[in-house]
Amino acid sequence: MAQLNYWLLTLTFLSVNLDFFFMLLFLLKQYSRNAVILGYVLGVSVLMTLSFAVGKTLAWFLPEWLLGVLGALPLYMALRSDHDSNRDQRHHSAVLSVFLTYLAVCAGCNLSLFLPVLAGESVAHFGGTLGFIAMLAVAVVLLINQIGRLPAVTTVMKAHGETLMRLCYAAIGLWVFWDSGLVSHLLSLI
Repeated sequence: MAQLNYWLLTLTFLSVNLDFFFMLLFLLKQYSRNAVILGYVLGVSVLMTLSFAVGKTLAWFLPEWLLGVLGALPLYMALRSDHDSNRDQRHHSAVLSVFLTYLAVCAGCNLSLFLPVLAGESVAHFGGTLGFIAMLAVAVVLLINQIGRLPAVTTVMKAHGETLMRLCYAAIGLWVFWDSGLVSHLLSLI
């Protein structure tokens, strides 16, 4: 990825965190807004940094087009039938509680979806990506804090959230296939 693709980053962030948005509703009722923001941003930052590090390690050994195969991970997430557990874990620190809850709920999704998206980024671009995603995380918490009391929002998310999340995962997987050059490489072999 030569430059930051803000649309892809936003779509990836939203799809990875869609199920956690419900948890944010509950966490915002339990803890202060600032504690939720800090714990959430820390969790997102840790998982994105792990995804980036693993992606860069793989990129040293494999050509970029071959890394496009990692697009299968988001497609798998779109098609799998099991769900992440939404365990509520209580700890003495509100920030630690939000951080650990986020890791428990979203670690697998974050690693499998952000790894292929971040694999081709440079270190400089990753810094910008991390800053952009952190700003999205803060904005999401502030937004959810405002709309969390609206019953219509929770009804729609409960009815269609799973389907929307799966469609986003599939779109990300297909984008990784295309953006990595895997599709054009395979077409050139035909």
